[in-house]
Amino acid sequence: MELGVVGKPNVGKSTFFAAATLAPVQIANYPFTTIEANRGVAFVRKPCPHVEFGQPCTPNNAPCRGGTRLIPVELLDVAGLVPKAHEGRGLGNKFLDDLRQASALIHVIDATGGTDFEGNSVPPGTHDPLEDVRFLEDELAHWIAGILSRNWDKEARRADLEEAPPEKVVLGRLTGLGLTEMQVHLAVRDSALDSKMARWTGEDLLRLAHALRRRGKPMMLAANKADLAPRDALDRLSRVDGYRTVPTSAEYELALRRATAADLIDYEPGASSFTVLHPEKLSAAQMKGLETVRTFLKERGSTGVQPCIEEAVLKLLDLIVVYPVEDEHHWTDKSGNVLPDAFLVPRGSTAVDVAFKVHTDLGNHFIRAINARTKMVVGRDHPVQDGDVVKIVAKV
Repeated sequence: MELGVVGKPNVGKSTFFAAATLAPVQIANYPFTTIEANRGVAFVRKPCPHVEFGQPCTPNNAPCRGGTRLIPVELLDVAGLVPKAHEGRGLGNKFLDDLRQASALIHVIDATGGTDFEGNSVPPGTHDPLEDVRFLEDELAHWIAGILSRNWDKEARRADLEEAPPEKVVLGRLTGLGLTEMQVHLAVRDSALDSKMARWTGEDLLRLAHALRRRGKPMMLAANKADLAPRDALDRLSRVDGYRTVPTSAEYELALRRATAADLIDYEPGASSFTVLHPEKLSAAQMKGLETVRTFLKERGSTGVQPCIEEAVLKLLDLIVVYPVEDEHHWTDKSGNVLPDAFLVPRGSTAVDVAFKVHTDLGNHFIRAINARTKMVVGRDHPVQDGDVVKIVAKV
């Protein structure tokens, strides 16, 4: 499960990434601070079933804190993009190849309008953040179209002669992008293309690339620097057609998480408040800064960073969590660990899908599954629900 953090330079991408993961990254107020992609782990929160079960859990892949399961997702922070990066401007778009396996993208935007297309500082409000949404869409589409167009004419003519379905041909050329056949099918349908692939023009391929990005790499907006942005700018970004938007202050979130790591405050990511633990260890300037953050949290409910990640995973991608166990009576694995694992799967996944998620052998030799709550036996095509505790029975 991988989310790509994208955007132009100097908008707070690396700060957002560091705040979400506490991974060490270089952060500076100038363009192209990030050159090599950064990887880290963030979490989405879900209620842990151990509370209703009445036994403490012993997590393996997803820690539990106070009855809340923290399910890991990988974040990838890539170098900033500028308009016409596909033509070589800025650092080019070679870094987009790092996003091949990303399931969704979080586009971090400077909601203050205080950075130009290249990431240079300009007077706040002089740059329209909505233009950033449009140019990034174009760059992502050009990236996909560039992959599609390599030797396209020759392969398209051969595919037409063999009467190969366009979906198969397109999917074969984009193997490394993690797209599904259904996503490609819907994108081809959306693009209103000629029945003969050899007649597809460069504009057709670019239109198809836009559709493939929307279907296969859905994107949401993090309206960053919300602590400085005017309300009307945030409102405009919240109304961008086709996008979910979350106002964020990555700088505030990073400050809170670092203070928590230093045992100076008690703060849970996504919370609307925090408690100062050791005021005597904080300077007057630090206390003043924390009070500024506290006021923002009261107004906004959170810094937005944690909700943004959860919105991407649980709503944009519509994933649910399931808890596979080996003992449906005690909700344990073979070693006696209670609710050891939590897995994110697409809504609508079946029992056999969960089996494959746990291990390929379980999926290949699936016999049945058991709902650990109801003790009901279900078949391979039974759709699992969010929060289900499931035992997989297989012939292995």
